[in-house]
Parts: sequence; C-alpha cells; structure tokens
Amino acid sequence: MAPTSKLLQGIKKASRSHTYHRRGLWAIKAKHGGAFPKAEKPAAAAAPKFYPADDVKPRQPSTRKPNPTKLRSSITPGTVLILLAGRFMGKRVVFLKQLKSGLLLVTGPFKINGVPIRRVNQPYVIATSTKVDISGVNVEKFDDKYFSRDKKQKAKKTEGELFETEKEATKNLPEFKKEDQKVVDAELIKAIEAVPDLKTYLGARFSLRDGDKPHEMVF
Repeated sequence: MAPTSKLLQGIKKASRSHTYHRRGLWAIKAKHGGAFPKAEKPAAAAAPKFYPADDVKPRQPSTRKPNPTKLRSSITPGTVLILLAGRFMGKRVVFLKQLKSGLLLVTGPFKINGVPIRRVNQPYVIATSTKVDISGVNVEKFDDKYFSRDKKQKAKKTEGELFETEKEATKNLPEFKKEDQKVVDAELIKAIEAVPDLKTYLGARFSLRDGDKPHEMVF
C-alpha cells in the first residue's frame, strides 16, 4: 500500500510538545513565574428573583397636564352648601372659592355652627339657592399648601385622640390659623346678620325624615 500524508480523523500531525515550543507558550509561562496568566472573569449580574410572565414595557412618565376640576354651575362664591360626608355631615357651610387641586374652600362660619375653614370634595356637597355676600372676605392667602400638615401631625393617633371632640380638635390648631378664622368669620358674620333668619338657617343641621324624597327636593 502506497504511503500517504493523510492521518486518521482526530490525530494531529504535530505533537503537543512540538506545538508548545512552536507557539512560544514556554516564553509566556516563564514571563509569569512558571504559570499561565488567568483572565479575571467579569462579575456576574445578580439574577432577578422573579421574571415577568409577559414582556412588559417600562412605564413612561406622562407629559399631559391634568385638566382642572370643573366647578358646577350651581356653585358660585357665597353659595351655601350642605355637607354630605365627613365629621361635619349635614351642616351648612359657605363656599369661598375653588383651589387649584379642585377642592372647595368652605367655612361655617365656625362661630355659628362650628365648621372651620376647610377643604371639601365637590361630589360630597349639595348646592342650595341661598347665597351670602362675601365681597368683603379676603381669601387670597388660602391655598392647598395652607392645609398641608407637618410630619409630627401625621403620626398615628392614640386611642384617646381618636375620640376627641370637635372643640378639643380646634384647640390643637396653630395660633395663626385661629387668627385667620377670626378674621374671615368677622366679615362673614356681618353679611349673614344683614339677612333675616340666615344665621339660624346656617346653624341648623340638615337631615331627612321617613318619607322624604331628596331627588324631588328644591334646595
């Protein structure tokens, strides 16, 4: 059989020692103290604990400006409102203005029915046909920041504080808020006392009796 240079599959022509010297691996090994240098492996990123079932796109911040809450046509400055929810449910208040947040700025006044200057949500009030002249009342300083609470006031209440009365709650108000309440009440009460029976009307609590039909009432 004629000699051939071809070798069987998997068998190399050059031996391992011949390849070692031909590639100069001995010089690399000698340069590094008799051992081949080891490449540092990149730190593996921590694998997430859970994977989303579907490909969820990250939420993009919205660039749309929120539309301001539209004020009902029946609610105008000076309109007497009936509160339908909250601590003062059933009491009548005077609407002063609408804030940027869409909430309504109202007051009792406090001296007549115990309702201080506060914010209420529009869906929880009934607008009546009764109005008060508030042209002499200055409400420019009242905004949403005026009603922001400090971190200390946001702390959880104790069991005794949860059952405090309205009078006890007003004692904890800052002095500047008490003074602002007096200034607003003084101007409002002048306008209220100028209308017969209006003071009594604001001081009375609204309620329904058996058989009353609120949807047929005219306020």
